Amino acid sequence: MSSSPMTLQFLGASGTVTGSKYVLTIGERHVVVDAGLFQGEKQWREKNWEPFPIDPRTITDVLLTHAHADHSTYLPRLVKQGFTGPIWMTRGTAALAAIVLRDSGKLQEIEAEEAAAGGWSKHHPPLPLYTRDDAEATIKQFRTIEFDEVVDLGDGLVGTWTRAGHILGSASVRVSHGDCEALFSGDLGRHDHPLLKPRGVPQGARFVLCESTYGDREHPEPELEHEPFADAIRRTVERGGQVVVPAFAIDRTETVLRSLVQMMGAGRIPDVPVFVDSPMGLAALEVYSDTSLDELRDDIRVEDFRGLPRLKVLRSSGESKQLNAMRQPCIIISSSGMAEGGRVLHHLARLLPHQRNTVVLTGYQAEGTRGRALEDGAPQVKIHGRYVPVRAEIVRDHEFSVHGDASDLLDWVAALDPAPEHVFVVHGEPGVASTFAGRIRDELGIEAVVARHGEVVALGPDGSQTLTEGEELDFDAVNEGPDGE
Repeated sequence: MSSSPMTLQFLGASGTVTGSKYVLTIGERHVVVDAGLFQGEKQWREKNWEPFPIDPRTITDVLLTHAHADHSTYLPRLVKQGFTGPIWMTRGTAALAAIVLRDSGKLQEIEAEEAAAGGWSKHHPPLPLYTRDDAEATIKQFRTIEFDEVVDLGDGLVGTWTRAGHILGSASVRVSHGDCEALFSGDLGRHDHPLLKPRGVPQGARFVLCESTYGDREHPEPELEHEPFADAIRRTVERGGQVVVPAFAIDRTETVLRSLVQMMGAGRIPDVPVFVDSPMGLAALEVYSDTSLDELRDDIRVEDFRGLPRLKVLRSSGESKQLNAMRQPCIIISSSGMAEGGRVLHHLARLLPHQRNTVVLTGYQAEGTRGRALEDGAPQVKIHGRYVPVRAEIVRDHEFSVHGDASDLLDWVAALDPAPEHVFVVHGEPGVASTFAGRIRDELGIEAVVARHGEVVALGPDGSQTLTEGEELDFDAVNEGPDGE
C-alpha cells in the first residue's frame, strides 16, 4: 500500500523527562501521541502556557499511552484551545485518566485561588491553565480499545496498543500508514512489576521512540525488599516522629500500601496508624481493584492493598487538616509523588522543620521539582510562597520505581521484530538520554539519536531526515517539503 509522507515532531519529553507530546502528520492529518504537562524547571513549565504550535482545531486524533500526568494532563488545554476529536486509549487508561484529569482541573483552580489570596503570582488575577469543566469536556472525547486490537483510525491509518507493564492500562502504541510506521514506547515497566501482568512485545517498526528515564542505571536487587523504607520507619517511630510518603496517586499508592502490608505482617515495622490522604489515590485504588480489567497478576488480591490493621483513608480536606493536630508516630501517604501539588504540601510544611520526622521519596524526581530538591539535600524548599526549612530526614527508596532500568529498556528494543532502523531516545534528562542512545548503538547496532525539542523528522521509505530543528518552527513550511518549497 502506498502512503502519504509522514513527519514526526517532538513537542515534549525531548531534552527533559516530562511533557510528553509528539505530532505525526500524514497528508492533511495531524495526530498527537500523548499530551502531558511539563513539570519541574520553570523554563519547561512556562511552555504549558504557550499556544500549541499546531492549531488544535486541525488535530484529528490523540493517541494516549497511559494516564500519568506528564503524558495526559495537557489534554484539557488542547480541548480548551479547540481540539474536538477522539482520544484513543485502553480501558484501564480511560478509567485512570478520568481521575487524573478531574484532579488536575481542580488543582489548577485551587492553585489560581491560592495564588490570588497569597499574592505570590505575577499575574493579576492569576488564572487556571484549565478548569474542571474543561476536564469533563475532555473525558467525553475518550474512546477505548483493547490491548493488541488493530484499530482503524481512518484514511489508512492504523493503531495498535500493546501492554507496557508500567501502570494499569499503560501501552506502547504502534502507528502505521502504508509503509510509514512508528512505534512509541510510552513509559516501559520492569520485567517484574509488583502488581501487573508483564509487558508484551509489540510488532517492530522502522522508527521507534524509546523512553530513557532510567537509561543510565540499574535498579537494585536487595536481599530484603524495601529495607531502607522499613529502617526509616523504625528509626522515626523510635524518636517519636511521623513518616510522610509523597506518592504518585496512580500505581505508587498501591505499591506502597502493599509493601507496608508485607513489612508489618512480617514484623519488620511497628504497628502504627497509616493514613492515605489522597482522594485521587483512593479513586485509583478502586480502579486497580476492578477485576474486569484483568490487568493484575494472578497472585494479587485486594487484601494486599488494604490489609493494614490501622489503615484509615481521608476523603475530605477537613479530615486531612485534622492530621495537623496529631503528634503520635504514624505514616502518611499523600500525593503528589514529586511534591509539586496536592495535600502532601501541607504535611511537608508541617513536618519538614523537625528532625524527628522523615520524608520517604518513592519514585523518580524530575529536575526542578520539590522532590528533587529534597533528594539533593536542599536546606529549604518553597511551599505556598514561603520557604520551609528542611531538618527532617530524607530517604529515597529506589525499589518502588516501575520504570524499566537500562537493561529493561535495551531488552525491549532488542526484542522488536523487525528490528528498528532508527531509535529516537526521549523522556530522559539530556545526559541520561545520551548515555542510553550510546548503548543502543554500541550493543544493538541500531542507529539511535537523542530527540531535540521542536525537531521535525521525516518518516518515509527512504529513512529518517531532519526537516527543521530548534524550537522556533514554521509548521506549514515544514510540511511543504525538506526545502520548504
